[in-house]
Amino acid sequence: MKKTENYDREEEEVENGEFEIDEGIIPNQSQQSKHKRESGVIFILEKASLEVGKVRKVTPITLFNSLLFLISLIFSSLSLSQQTYQLLNSDNHSNFLKNNNKHKRDYRPNIVHQALLAILDSTLNKAGRLKGLYVRTEKGVLIEVKPCTHLPRTLKSFYGLMSQLLQNLSIKDKTGRIKLLRVIRNPVTQYLPVNSHKIGFSFSSEKLVQMKDYVPNIESDRDIVFVVCTKFSVNFFNKSFI
Repeated sequence: MKKTENYDREEEEVENGEFEIDEGIIPNQSQQSKHKRESGVIFILEKASLEVGKVRKVTPITLFNSLLFLISLIFSSLSLSQQTYQLLNSDNHSNFLKNNNKHKRDYRPNIVHQALLAILDSTLNKAGRLKGLYVRTEKGVLIEVKPCTHLPRTLKSFYGLMSQLLQNLSIKDKTGRIKLLRVIRNPVTQYLPVNSHKIGFSFSSEKLVQMKDYVPNIESDRDIVFVVCTKFSVNFFNKSFI
């Protein structure tokens, strides 16, 4: 399996340009009907907090002589600033969010990070039963994640990766041939297998169901689609998938 490159390096501003959004892979239903295949699971992570903003990055000035050192004692905040594109998050951009009348609770990309790691590291994926993984941001951007993707473990690297993805619209492996992550066209329903069993999670559900008791009752030849909200403290249930 291919590994993504190291994204710990400082993000650079991407030049303006036009990018083509991938159409995605739409299942060939006639071919599926001819050949018996193993059922699998598809995850859709909704309301993902993935938004890029142009924020100011502060870089301290190095003082080499005594004169500048004395000045620094008076102006301890002496610095140079530049603007860069970064993935907005409540930990690193609290002042920026406050100045732009945005709530910190709405910018928690760490939740998406943990959800993706849990899915990609699962025994389900290792057994080859993960058939698809999609992420839709709060802005409506739809992202496809290949099951073979190795995401960065640290938040800093993950934030850099997502920032690059949302600007370039795709992330390729080291060979440059496979797009491990890419922005594709909505709606996500066009990429789901026909007759798949769709399950949405919601706090407002009137009936509590144990997953271990519910899943075995689904037909073994049907794919299961789980729709999960990744926004902090949100009561979410999207009926458009049902």
